[in-house]
Amino acid sequence: MSNYTIGGGFSGENATVQSAHDRPNTITSGHKACQGCGEALGARCVLDAAYRLTGGKIVVVTATGCLEVFSSVYPENSWNVPWIHSLFGNAPAVASGVAAAFRRLGKEDVRVIAQGGDGAIADISMGCLSGMFERNDDVLCVCYDNQAYMNTGVQRSGVTPSFARTATTLPNGVYFGNEERTGKNVPKIAMAHGIPYVAMGSVGNIRDLEQKVVRAMGIRGARYIHVHVPCPLGWGYPTSETIRVARLAIRCGLFPLFEAENGKVVGSTPIEDQVPVEDYLRTQRRFAHLFGKNAPVNALESLQNMANENIDEYRLVGGLAHE
Repeated sequence: MSNYTIGGGFSGENATVQSAHDRPNTITSGHKACQGCGEALGARCVLDAAYRLTGGKIVVVTATGCLEVFSSVYPENSWNVPWIHSLFGNAPAVASGVAAAFRRLGKEDVRVIAQGGDGAIADISMGCLSGMFERNDDVLCVCYDNQAYMNTGVQRSGVTPSFARTATTLPNGVYFGNEERTGKNVPKIAMAHGIPYVAMGSVGNIRDLEQKVVRAMGIRGARYIHVHVPCPLGWGYPTSETIRVARLAIRCGLFPLFEAENGKVVGSTPIEDQVPVEDYLRTQRRFAHLFGKNAPVNALESLQNMANENIDEYRLVGGLAHE
């Protein structure tokens, strides 16, 4: 990874925007998120970094979902930036229109960010997202991936992991959670469009995430960041463990941190202190059925193989230097 700097208001090469005494607080206190909500933290990290870099010249379009519901209970909201609530399935299209309007007004210094959960971005708005990528609209789209439809009852989404328990993928002796190797890899879909920038980030590595936002905001055209945001309610772990769970996902290889430009991977964040996937899975009740006396044969081996494939593909042990 390159050593990008965010600058302003705090000291130390490794400091983050979140550690600054004068951080922007783009999403402020008073919202209704669950304790330990990874999505609330992820949104604040992304938008605070973008706000700091642009001097506050951002407009944020947020899809329906947890992030919108807990932050904008009528008649108030927790946003300290110009903020638009879109439908569940059209945040990328709305953001594209906002960017076009500012361009028409000659205000190209105002940057536009579309954001939402995996249900909104990875599933329901996939057509709008692909259109935004194909047109290379000047929008940064951020998907906060908590791996299910949490707002409506923890139903399976298109990025729910293999063997995970949700309200619609219940283990029952015949099925063992979500089907193996189903769903979609949205970062790779974005890369297939050849857009200028794609990255995967996590609340388990905030400095890395902020650096990727800085890099994305320094590029014009369509950009996409996929952020891993654990959910204590839907995943079943103590609310104090969100960062630990996110870091274990990185350390086992199931959630690789990398960057791509114009469809090509150009950098990855090396794994430090690699752990087996079992260490990550055992932290969550959604995988508890993988460890009982009736546990499915070869499930752990399958998930470990997936992690190993990521480690090999993105060179996560040793790392891939940024080109």
